[in-house]
Amino acid sequence: MSESSGESTPDFFCYMVQCADGSYYTGWTTDPVRRARQHNHGTGARYTRMHAPVVLVYVEQVADRSAAMKREQAIKNLPRQKKIALVEQYQGTHHADR
Repeated sequence: MSESSGESTPDFFCYMVQCADGSYYTGWTTDPVRRARQHNHGTGARYTRMHAPVVLVYVEQVADRSAAMKREQAIKNLPRQKKIALVEQYQGTHHADR
């Protein structure tokens, strides 16, 4: 959570999960780990319920809800190869976090 002038505001993230069939699902949330868990428990998006289980493969923190929604749409509009490159770049720079 971000804090400004003593008030706590949620952080916003754009994320991608890779589904069991190799496809990608992109969304936004305030808690990517919780959201991936929801997708795997069948309480996430309809798409991921039909393509579970999923693995969280990409997370990007953004400024606010509006930015998260815009980034989600931008990623969804990318061709598959660009999504793969984004995931590979993210995983390469966050390998130590795993």
